[in-house]
Amino acid sequence: MDNRHGNGRPTGDDSLDAAMAWIARSAEPAVADLARMIAVDTSFPPGAGYDAFADLMDELIAPLGFRSSRVVVPDALWRVPGGPASGRRTNLIGERETGKPVLGLYFHVDTVPAAAGWDKDPLRLTRDGDRLYGLGAADMKGTIAAVLLALRAAEACGLPLAYDPMLLFCTDEEGGLYPGVRYLAEQGLLKGHVLNFNGSAAPRIWAGCFGLFNLLIRLHGHTVHAGEGNRSGSGANAIEAALPLLQALTDLKPVVAQRTSALPPPPTASGPLAARLDIAAAHGGICGGQVPSLFEILVCRRYAPEENYEEARAEIEAAIAQAMAGNPDIAVDIQLVGHLAPTGDPTGPHWPRWQAALSAGFGYRPDEFRAWGAASCSDFGWVQRTGMQEVLLTGLGRPERNVHSPDEHTTVADIVALAQSVLAYLAAGFAPDLIPEKTDPNAVPTPVRGPQKESDR
Repeated sequence: MDNRHGNGRPTGDDSLDAAMAWIARSAEPAVADLARMIAVDTSFPPGAGYDAFADLMDELIAPLGFRSSRVVVPDALWRVPGGPASGRRTNLIGERETGKPVLGLYFHVDTVPAAAGWDKDPLRLTRDGDRLYGLGAADMKGTIAAVLLALRAAEACGLPLAYDPMLLFCTDEEGGLYPGVRYLAEQGLLKGHVLNFNGSAAPRIWAGCFGLFNLLIRLHGHTVHAGEGNRSGSGANAIEAALPLLQALTDLKPVVAQRTSALPPPPTASGPLAARLDIAAAHGGICGGQVPSLFEILVCRRYAPEENYEEARAEIEAAIAQAMAGNPDIAVDIQLVGHLAPTGDPTGPHWPRWQAALSAGFGYRPDEFRAWGAASCSDFGWVQRTGMQEVLLTGLGRPERNVHSPDEHTTVADIVALAQSVLAYLAAGFAPDLIPEKTDPNAVPTPVRGPQKESDR
C-alpha cells in the first residue's frame, strides 16, 4: 500500500499519515499562535520581554500536558554596567516524561531589533496570501508554531511517539554574553539529544559554524558649552576623537576577511567562508549646544573555528590602543557584551533519522542533501563544551525570507512542512530501524558539566 500524507509523500504508516493530513488541514491555529508570539517584543538588545513570552508559552503548552519550569540566568553572568542587555533572562522548560528517550526541541525566543525599512508593523503579523510577515516570523517564532502544530496533531490522532519531547525556550542567542541554553547545559538540565530550530528550511547537513563576540568601546571626553570649544583647556570631543579609531577598525576589516575556514560554504556562497569584523553600531552626542563627552562603538567579530578567540580580541584591542595613543584627553574602556563560541562537527547517530524526517515533511530527495557550515553563529558551541556534541539542525530560514532584515517572513507551507518533519521524527512508527536507542543504549552522550576557562566567560 502506498500511504501518503497531505502533500502526497508516502510514510508507510497509516496512523502517521492521518496525523500528517491533520497538520495539512489545521494550519490556521498555528498562524494564530505565531501572531500572538510576534506581538510579544523579545528583541535583543535589550531582551526585556522574556517573562511575557514565557507566560504565553506556558498558556500554549499546558493543554498538551507539559509541566513547565523557569530557569533564570544569574545577573552576574550576563549583566555589563551600561551594556545593551536588561531585564530577567527567563528560560522556560516544558517536560512531558513517560520514560522514553528524550528529544530536546530548542528555540531561542529573542529576535534582533526591527531595522529601519519595515513597511509593515514588525510586531504585528501581516498575512499576504501564503506569506506571514513579522519580526521573528522565520527566526524563529514560526518554528515554535510548527512544533506546537506537530504536537497537537499527535495528540488529536493518538499517534504513539518514540521520544518524549522536551521544549526549551531560551534567551539571548542573538549575540548575548551568556545565552540561556549555555546556562541550562552547564547546570546539567539538558537531556537526550537536541533538535535546534535555528537553521534553514533546506536539505542541509549541518557542518558547524563560526563563533562571534561583540565589544562595546566607549570613548570618554569632557562636555562643555559648544560655544566654548575654541577656549584653551575646553572640552574633549569624544566623537571627533573617534575618527582615527573608526579608520583603524576599517583598515583592519580587510585583514580579518583574508582568514578563511575549511568549513564547507553554503551552495549560494561565491567562495570560502571568511572571518568578519564589522562596526555594528555607533552612538554619541545629545544636541548641537554641547561638546559630546561620550561616543560608543559596537564591534562585531565573527571568527572561524580555526581561529583563537583571545588572539582575535587582542588584535582589535591593539588597534584601538594604537589609534588612541595620541589623544590623552580621551579615556577608553572596552567591554565584552556578547560571545558565542564556534560550533564543531555536530553530526551523530540520529542524523539519518532526521534526514528521513525532513524528506517526509519537505519532500527532499536523498541526493539533494549537502553539508555546509556558516559564518552565522549558534549558542550550541557552548553546549558542546559541556559534552553534548550531537546537534540536529532545522528551521524556517531561506535566502529570500529577509531574516534579520525588514519584512522578515515565512510561509504557511513551510510551517506545515516543518511540522510534518518534526511529527515524523517523533513518531514511533516512522523509520523504526533509524531509532538509534533501539540498537545502542549509549547512542546519546550524557551531558557533562566541565570546568571553564576564564577566557570562555
